[in-house]
Amino acid sequence: MAAFRKTLAESKHVVVLTVVTSVAPAVSAESGVPTFRGAGGWWRRYQAENLATPGAFREQPSLVWEFYHYRRHLVSATNPNKAHQAIAALQARLAAAGRHCRVITQNIDGLHQRAGSSRVLELHGALFKTRCTRCGDVRENWDDPICPALAGTGAPEPNAPAAHIPESELPRCQAAGCGGLLRPHVVWFGESLDPDVLEQAHTELESCDLCLVVGTSSVVYPAAMFAPMVAERGVPVAEFNLEPTPKTGEFGYHFAGQCGDTLPEALAP
Repeated sequence: MAAFRKTLAESKHVVVLTVVTSVAPAVSAESGVPTFRGAGGWWRRYQAENLATPGAFREQPSLVWEFYHYRRHLVSATNPNKAHQAIAALQARLAAAGRHCRVITQNIDGLHQRAGSSRVLELHGALFKTRCTRCGDVRENWDDPICPALAGTGAPEPNAPAAHIPESELPRCQAAGCGGLLRPHVVWFGESLDPDVLEQAHTELESCDLCLVVGTSSVVYPAAMFAPMVAERGVPVAEFNLEPTPKTGEFGYHFAGQCGDTLPEALAP
């Protein structure tokens, strides 16, 4: 820990990479945010792979919106935890000293921003943004429910009935003269990541002099290759995770435990 804190004190450009594990996003799981991935990750009789696809949305937009309404409602009721707060405090402290810290996340819950982090690169999109399927307009939306027809829907129990909301009553685009059907602005299974966001991430990773990996870096691509790519340049990488990962041996530091316990100590002034 002392060696890491010395490295952090000397760093001018820090990248914090927060990534999804096979079960839950390490930094957000401690805030009680489920991801519906892996064992036990069910909503009704579905897993995310069944609903978070362009095909599912084309065939059953009401059901997909119920699923995302439930997720938005859950996340709205949670708060950033100590890990989010420690990262945001680090970013602010480095900025005040003329240094640079950029957060790159695969999580879609917006908890980094709510903790105070700025200019967060969201690789997989954002739960509280929508995109129009007609005109492409993207905008933030924190309404709960996002439209009146979704109120009281989204119950997760296996036998909960589907609402079968008419498409005309689902969230609609507010851009002038459009009114197209909105979808969550997230990257679904089978879709590519935004090339502009990826380019920004690569720019940060290629110029950083310290990389923090919060959560498992070896499960979900393309983030699985980010930290090893930095380590190959000889740049220190610090991994914060519950347990070692297949890539731990390639990094300079590993801190086992809950991120809410390890990060505040590691990142404190």
